[in-house]
Amino acid sequence: MHITYRFEFSEREPYVFEVDTRRDATQLPEDLPAWTHLKHCQCVNCPLAESEQARCPAAVDLIELVDVFHGESAFQKVRIEVTTPQRGYFKRTNLEEGLRSLMGLVMATSACPILGQLRPLALHHMPFASEEEFILRSVSMFLLKQYFHQRETGVADWQLKGLIELNRQLQLVNQAMWQRIHSACEEDSNLKALLSFFSLASSVTFSLEAQLQKLRQHFLEGQPDPAPTLQTFT
Repeated sequence: MHITYRFEFSEREPYVFEVDTRRDATQLPEDLPAWTHLKHCQCVNCPLAESEQARCPAAVDLIELVDVFHGESAFQKVRIEVTTPQRGYFKRTNLEEGLRSLMGLVMATSACPILGQLRPLALHHMPFASEEEFILRSVSMFLLKQYFHQRETGVADWQLKGLIELNRQLQLVNQAMWQRIHSACEEDSNLKALLSFFSLASSVTFSLEAQLQKLRQHFLEGQPDPAPTLQTFT
């Protein structure tokens, strides 16, 4: 499935980037920049070994975006069109929000063993998702996965422990990716985009119960709030 992002600027030619969400991301090009070396700002939780994987696969996937936007201001206004096989989206916003959305999609389709766990979200991509939408989609996808696990194995994680742990791991990945891109950027667009993406993952890890309570009113309006159930996991 191909998803296309088109950025329209006021003072430069449009930029178009296409993501194949079902691509084989294991094939890496040659002549890659130094900041893509696996050992350069490597994630502390990275399961890859340099002897088998010399480059960070997620960093390699972000090369073009870093090259194109490294000198751009995050706050400039752009018009962004996103086209998927099912529908199209457009929004007039700042570059930061558009890059956050695109980078999240690219990173979720990489060959990184940790980021690759987000591929189900990439297959049902929602551009420009708010924090509430991100929480709703993340939790829904996780619970659907547990439903399938229970049917096949009889075991499921209905307490969301695995989701919280995954987002702890994602925080470490995003911190390291921020450091990588910091070494390659002149201005702030890519940095702020990654920081925004990182903040969404942080909201799941540190305040999942609070985020769920905000959503609860949409499903159980008028019913008393239950006692917190996730305190031992956060």
